Amino acid sequence: MSHDHEPDHDHEHRGHGHDHESHGHPPGQRHSFQPDLEDGPYSWHMALTDAVADLLLAKGLITADELRRTLEDIDSKSPALGARLVARAWLDPAFKERLLADVNAAAAELGIDAGPIPIRAVECAPGEHHVIVCTLCSCYPRLLLGPAPDWYKARAYRSRVVREPRAVLAEFGLELDPEVAVIVHDSTAELRFMVLPERPAGTEGWDEERLAALVTRDCLIGVARPRVPAA
Repeated sequence: MSHDHEPDHDHEHRGHGHDHESHGHPPGQRHSFQPDLEDGPYSWHMALTDAVADLLLAKGLITADELRRTLEDIDSKSPALGARLVARAWLDPAFKERLLADVNAAAAELGIDAGPIPIRAVECAPGEHHVIVCTLCSCYPRLLLGPAPDWYKARAYRSRVVREPRAVLAEFGLELDPEVAVIVHDSTAELRFMVLPERPAGTEGWDEERLAALVTRDCLIGVARPRVPAA
């Protein structure tokens, strides 16, 4: 499957910090998932992206302001959009079936533009847990879940989660029983993934808004599970 890059990828080339707690990791948790895209030189894919943008501007196919507003719109997306889909699926079995069949179409039902790249929802169930990665670059359903976290783009995460997923999940604080199968999905330029996590026990009678508040970005990637806050 192809991993060609396209404008949906995050090719930020400036240095940026990494705070464990702000990115959803347990305080004091140690791992090597540090952002590393800025470590390398200005790559061929980065140059190609810039060249295509320059060509579109030079040909008058888009204006600089249109390009700016498009990028601004992409950057404004957040995991709250994906959380809405999950909460609706928990409450509406028919919607869940449509979500599992076609995420982009199901998102459109809620007025959410998930973009033209197909997104597949993978459903966690008793005895089965799903997690997402892009082993070659940083393919991610950005128009639905917002910008990918720094650690998702790190070489350590991309290489280790396919080889030792249980160990990686444990470093995020997610300890799975040995009998639970862990299934890793590799995103590409042609197909992205989102996790449909299990609905937590004790949420019977909750409305959609309250359920959506339980679904974090890391739940949608699969390195965490929704948790009901302690009373």
